[in-house]
Amino acid sequence: MRGICAAILVMEALVLFFATLVAVDLTEVDHTLLWSAGGGGALVCVLLAGLLRRPWAYVAGSVVQVLLIAAGFVVPAMFFIGLLFAALWILAIHLGRKVARLQAAAAGPAEEGG
Repeated sequence: MRGICAAILVMEALVLFFATLVAVDLTEVDHTLLWSAGGGGALVCVLLAGLLRRPWAYVAGSVVQVLLIAAGFVVPAMFFIGLLFAALWILAIHLGRKVARLQAAAAGPAEEGG
């Protein structure tokens, strides 16, 4: 689960960077503010990708998903992209937990017979 979630966060960092480039050209928002938010968000995504060993990082990653959707108020295409990444994030967590449960169930009887 950690690897897939980390990959999603790294891809989000790239998307945030490129969305910031688009926002600079398409909006009237101050460029310093845009680069602070976009660059800061991209940096947070990369840092969280490395911190996924800690349970709180998944909660923070979920907050990032909400903020990415909210970025649609600046660049409307981000509504769609944010929803797409949020769906990937939820799917990765769901499938990761399912795999962990299946692995635990498969390992359980083998340990008892040992």
